[in-house]
Amino acid sequence: MSVAALIVAAGRGARAATDTLQPKQYCRIGSEPMLTHTLCAFAAHSGVDDILVVIHPDDRVLYEEAAGPFAGRLLAPVMGGARRQDSVRAGLEVLAERSPDRVLIHDAARPFVDGALISRVTASLEGHPGALPCLPVTDTLKREEHGRVMGTVSREGLWRAQTPQGFHFDAILAAHRAAAQDPTLDFTDDAAVAEWFGLDVALVEGAEHNRKLTTAEDLTIADEMMRRASGTGTMRVGSGYDVHALEPGDEVILCGVRIPHTKKLIGHSDADVGLHALTDALLGTIADGDIGTHFPPSDDRWRGAGSEIFLKAAADKIAARGGSIVHVDVTLLCEAPRIGPYRDAMRGAMAQILGIESVQVSVKATTNEGLGFVGRGEGIAAMATATVRVP
Repeated sequence: MSVAALIVAAGRGARAATDTLQPKQYCRIGSEPMLTHTLCAFAAHSGVDDILVVIHPDDRVLYEEAAGPFAGRLLAPVMGGARRQDSVRAGLEVLAERSPDRVLIHDAARPFVDGALISRVTASLEGHPGALPCLPVTDTLKREEHGRVMGTVSREGLWRAQTPQGFHFDAILAAHRAAAQDPTLDFTDDAAVAEWFGLDVALVEGAEHNRKLTTAEDLTIADEMMRRASGTGTMRVGSGYDVHALEPGDEVILCGVRIPHTKKLIGHSDADVGLHALTDALLGTIADGDIGTHFPPSDDRWRGAGSEIFLKAAADKIAARGGSIVHVDVTLLCEAPRIGPYRDAMRGAMAQILGIESVQVSVKATTNEGLGFVGRGEGIAAMATATVRVP
């Protein structure tokens, strides 16, 4: 299943008028343009195949600066129309040439979208042609006339809509094409187009931090938040190394993946040398001993245990100290089996254990050119590096 992300960035943002006299999606929050932050979440998500941005014809230079870090990940931008729905349709028509199965339509003015929300919306499309991330309305609502309160509106059944809004591609393209036939129709979001067209749109849990930046005050608050966040915390790097001998068997377990082989690794646990090395690297970032300190081989509780237990425990220790895993890298040293066919599965397995995206996980492999115990096929070794941000 292919997934495309369509980022709508063609608006003028009049309510966010600032001293810079540029559209809000290019105003800086922290040290980067808002659009850069927005693109980062989609570019980092392993489930997004293509990314297309719809921009205003006057913003090409601003766009090139904001999109620079992701130049190799993005399709050529599309020029937007007079209204939001015109811009979306323009983007959909271009994406039609690539025939994606699903499309996620997102406002550039929501720069705090994260991978978890993207995944929830995408997953919902397995059972529905449309998916809308929402949050319940919690404030009391009042009806007004001529500046005076005229009544209270019930909050029951009311939700605040967010983006990205996900759809089966062919369905939402047909809906937008149909809506374009009547120029009097003016929709504020793509879920409204889908509703009008009769598509089933499921509610998906939104995210409070996925706020839309609308006013100049919103931009100021977001800028302060980003600068405060970037000014706190320290980057730490830890390394790990492990080795296990081989004996006759039918499979090896490496980086959480079972691989058919004529030998197996020997160890007190499942002997996953890759996860052991990475566990040590993670513990090293917080100076909390090594895998033997917390899971000694003399303890029968760990006999035959899955090494994901050790890796998850190291990640939990980092989280308990307010830290976050930025990137991990594992290098496997073996003559056999071949690692290439299993590399993506390994990345996915470790990402799931650590609660991060697979794009934050690297797996490499090399032989020992026939030299030493690795070269003789007597064992497999692994080296790992972990980068963590801690308070």
